[in-house]
Amino acid sequence: MRVYLIRHPPPLVEAGVCYGRTDLLCAPVQQAITLAAALPLLPPSLAGVPVISSPLRRCADLALALPAAEVTFDARLMEMNFGAWEMQRWDEIAHAEVNAWRDDLLHYRPGGGESVLQMTQRVHAFYRDLLARNDPQIIVVAHSGSMRVLACCTPQRSVEQIAAALGATRSPAYGEVVIWDPQSDNDFR
Repeated sequence: MRVYLIRHPPPLVEAGVCYGRTDLLCAPVQQAITLAAALPLLPPSLAGVPVISSPLRRCADLALALPAAEVTFDARLMEMNFGAWEMQRWDEIAHAEVNAWRDDLLHYRPGGGESVLQMTQRVHAFYRDLLARNDPQIIVVAHSGSMRVLACCTPQRSVEQIAAALGATRSPAYGEVVIWDPQSDNDFR
């Protein structure tokens, strides 16, 4: 199976703002630029190639713009929920809270939202379902966080091992297409 992971275009949000699960739009011009750059990296014919996307608009709009037959939305691909931190400037979030997250990255729930381990569990459930499919090619439109989790998934790794490996995995650029084999250990380093 060949999976084409596509990160959404840059969202319409001020730099330095924590926006995780917040449903933001992308500028139409950014959407068009991302689509034009992604198409040459995707299969020559998208007919019959399933597209699975996060339901958040910055991903959904790109997925729906692809010339593919069918788009399915899967909430397990959504970005991490930062709770009360959402739409706050990173430099205005209490240092003690940020330090608490840094000190317990896997279990701490920033802003009362979702821990890295909780996010990893839901994305890993998507990964298991992906492995059960018989599609030779799939396009997945997602966020940096969910793409990084997927990159760390292998059939041999536990959820805890996947979550612990996230720190060594780079964040894909906005609009980047990563060709990924879900059966192998091929993260984005």
